[in-house]
Amino acid sequence: MALLVLSLILFLGLHLIRVVVPGFRQAMIDRVGKPAWVVFHSIASILTLIFVIYAFGVARSEPVGMLYNPPMGMTHLTVALMLIAVICLVSGFLPAGYIKTKTKHPIVLSVKIWALAHLLSNGEAYSVLLFAAFLAWGVVVRISLKRRQRRGEITLPVFVSSKYDLYAVIVGVVVWALMIWRVHEWLIGVAPLPMLAS
Repeated sequence: MALLVLSLILFLGLHLIRVVVPGFRQAMIDRVGKPAWVVFHSIASILTLIFVIYAFGVARSEPVGMLYNPPMGMTHLTVALMLIAVICLVSGFLPAGYIKTKTKHPIVLSVKIWALAHLLSNGEAYSVLLFAAFLAWGVVVRISLKRRQRRGEITLPVFVSSKYDLYAVIVGVVVWALMIWRVHEWLIGVAPLPMLAS
């Protein structure tokens, strides 16, 4: 569990720089240039994410107890919520449709839904630590984005076309279906729906 805690501190801390140390990012860009900072941040993000995945796998192999036993039906609710999460995630990478303009920050919302959905169906200590940490990160970042918007530092997405909502739904459903079918089991080692386990 200690390794998982460390990995979460590194990964989420890296993605809270603007919140915790507002001027640090700009100071680094001024010093090394934006391309160099983007490359550094991207590589650090990938490496720390890999660390989180590895640490979570190690934590799963340790004898850690249950903090709570999810009620029956939570697995199906988690699967349903994940469809919404994936659609929001996809919409965040497309020009703005209604989904993006109404949710304002669909990628952050996607992370929050993902984390909450998994907390509903996973009561192991390591799972609660992982998903609660990401949920807390999402809440903090959303508050920070709202404050930055009020200060005029960022602007909200401007509607382009509803066709991007259609694209987000189609791609989201396909990705969600693939995750349920086998991809989640291949990547994580757990089938979202037990009856689909290989």
